[in-house]
Amino acid sequence: MNLPNQLTVSRFVLTGLFLVAMFSRSPVNDTIALVLFSIAGITDYLDGKIARERKLITNFGILMDPLADKILTCSAFIALVERAKFNPDTGALPAVSVEAWMAVIIVARELAITGLRLLAASKGVTLAAERFGKHKTISQIVAIITLLVLDAHVEWWPWLRDAFGLLLPWLAHLSLWVTVILTFTSGAIYLWKNRQIYLEDM
Repeated sequence: MNLPNQLTVSRFVLTGLFLVAMFSRSPVNDTIALVLFSIAGITDYLDGKIARERKLITNFGILMDPLADKILTCSAFIALVERAKFNPDTGALPAVSVEAWMAVIIVARELAITGLRLLAASKGVTLAAERFGKHKTISQIVAIITLLVLDAHVEWWPWLRDAFGLLLPWLAHLSLWVTVILTFTSGAIYLWKNRQIYLEDM
């Protein structure tokens, strides 16, 4: 197995460890979840870059790389929805919550585009990634990391916690809304531009 594929497989493992950290109760579980997700995000960048530069593109990578990305980001948003519930330890709701309808839009978009690409592949057509889709992926990773930092910063040293305390909720709200809008918009554009694939035999 070449290096890009190893990085792709590692992202599946990191996703599992990330979810364990998200739902564990320890003094530093939020920080651990943040670190694991950040590492997974870096592997997402590296496996594609290395595969292109070294011409190591394989059928395994073509299938599993986008699947690993979708599982990572969708798992994170679903986990953040679960974490948005009332916290019995602190007696409060988090400063910024991922609403269930937001996660539904994100997951539904990924399922719809995956289904479209499978349908296109069955007809011998390869659908390339769109610019909006790449921006969507970046916005999702940024939003998740920002929300994780918002949860994790309470575990840090007081001076660092105070430095981030005022800015983080605003950044988390902004990044979350940007990713929801970009996710919906990019999905709608992609489905419309390739509508002949699923409408041709209606």
